[in-house]
Amino acid sequence: MSTDFQQARLALGTRLRELRSEGSLTGREMASKLGWPHSKISKLENGKQTATAEDVIAWAEACGRPDAAKELKAHLRGMETRYRTWRRQLAGGHQARQQAGIAESQRTRLFRGFQESVIPGIFQTAEYARWMFTVSADFHQSPRDTDEAVRARIRRQELLYEPGREFRFLVWEAALRMRVCPPEVMAGQLDRLTGLMGLSTVSLGVIPFSAQLALPPSHGFWIYDDRLVIVENLNAEMWLDDAADVALYARAWNKFRESAVYGRPAHALVASARSLLETS
Repeated sequence: MSTDFQQARLALGTRLRELRSEGSLTGREMASKLGWPHSKISKLENGKQTATAEDVIAWAEACGRPDAAKELKAHLRGMETRYRTWRRQLAGGHQARQQAGIAESQRTRLFRGFQESVIPGIFQTAEYARWMFTVSADFHQSPRDTDEAVRARIRRQELLYEPGREFRFLVWEAALRMRVCPPEVMAGQLDRLTGLMGLSTVSLGVIPFSAQLALPPSHGFWIYDDRLVIVENLNAEMWLDDAADVALYARAWNKFRESAVYGRPAHALVASARSLLETS
């Protein structure tokens, strides 16, 4: 969990405690009034549990301060823009997250991204995307809406053909060789990459295993213009819109770019990964 997110959760907990005290309610009285376990009151006030919008509305009303709900929800939205657990995002399946990605992409002209182990979603074939969504749904034990999610991801790729947009992506060579799907699906995906390298809107660099790295790869990220960075990890996705965070990831992207190859050398790395599939 990010330090910024935890600090925001602690700050919200402090405000919840203040409202309860202003309402002259003990923790146990508050729990009884809301019909919650007393442990939930303690966890929310001490920043050990993330409140929902319904929680803060109920809290404000129980304290006799329904007017405070707007303030608390604004605080919560600010937290959610930074840290979004997969458990929450995938509660109804993957399609909703894909739709959010489409909305954010439509207002973006310059995309910069780095992926260390998988092909970026904007470049994925339907078959490769299907495997990614299936693996994710199995791991997170989320509802399977694979067909709908795949269709949404493919719709997003229409942006690749719109003049005026730029897609500058970097992948580590591992992304070309990682066996995350059957060989025939990976072969089609690598063929797709080769074709996309010829698009005027696409700049795809590959960081070879043999490259001297200016910065060790750790996790993938997307930069939307100069206003937003989306970072994925195992349990959550962070949406970072602080200027310092965006600048940090832009600097990381530039460091990775120093180690990348383009054009014929990049094509050669894709072709090498493709040929290994035929001999395996």
